[in-house]
Amino acid sequence: MSLTPREIVRRTVLFEGAPRLPYDFPEPYGSDFYWAGLSPSPDDRPSSGTDEWGAVWENMGFSHLGQVKQFPLMDWADFPKLKIPDISEPRRWAGLEGVRQRAGERFLLASGISIYERVHFIRGLENTWADIHMEPEKLGGLLDLLTEMNLYAIERYAALGADGLFFCDDWGLQNRLMISPKSWRKLWKPRYARIFGAARAAGMLAFMHSCGYTVDILDDLIEVGLQVIHMDQQENMGLDLLGSRFGGRLTFFAPVDIQKTMVYGTAEEIRAYCQAMAAKLGRPEGGLIPRWYNDPHGAGHTQEAIDVMCQEFLRIGAQA
Repeated sequence: MSLTPREIVRRTVLFEGAPRLPYDFPEPYGSDFYWAGLSPSPDDRPSSGTDEWGAVWENMGFSHLGQVKQFPLMDWADFPKLKIPDISEPRRWAGLEGVRQRAGERFLLASGISIYERVHFIRGLENTWADIHMEPEKLGGLLDLLTEMNLYAIERYAALGADGLFFCDDWGLQNRLMISPKSWRKLWKPRYARIFGAARAAGMLAFMHSCGYTVDILDDLIEVGLQVIHMDQQENMGLDLLGSRFGGRLTFFAPVDIQKTMVYGTAEEIRAYCQAMAAKLGRPEGGLIPRWYNDPHGAGHTQEAIDVMCQEFLRIGAQA
């Protein structure tokens, strides 16, 4: 009996063996995933305008992404006035009625709420980094608020039949973590443990996007329950390092490196990189889910490069 896309993703993540590589590609290549989330979500990131927390965003000019220009909580004294979205509002969940049926045989991946990025969207990066040392209790309270939002969402998503929880927290610069691993372990690690633990207890797989150099915390993330790392960059860490240290313990949900090979590589170099990812990050039992980067214009990816990558991964996957 053939496996459904939903089962193929799950077996790949759990290293139980699958007949092919699962994937998440644009049309006409298709996807084994059905992405779903709250609308509006407390973690929405507008290209421009003001979000629910009061952060003012401006478009970056070369992609659909925005960046915060005005932060709603520059002074902790203003915390009582902070606009805190109510995640339980029925309007956020109305569009998710029947989502399991709409997903069909695909893996239903539901979006959570970031607990690092959202903090610095509210406080600003410099303030957030200062808070780690100057106001750890107040920072921890905001982290707990965001964590509780995720725990509520997990309960609701599980009841809707979601297969996995996905959220974004970019932690890395090009060659190191943004903050010290010691500070990360003190403040963020226990909150991730609660979120991943709740997701897995509810029968969902734990996915997290984090780009940049994240090697220093990947062991910790695995320890507290992360199963899938959504990683758009690898060349700044190296496929050999990632594969030797984390292969077989963590599933990589990743395209060809979006900063280098997908931008500057020839068709043959892109194919070779796909092959290296399969050989070094994946295992016969699982561990690799190829995907594409869904802002190709902003990243400088040509349609030819996208086609070469998708076709090569599909060829490799068929031989699994």
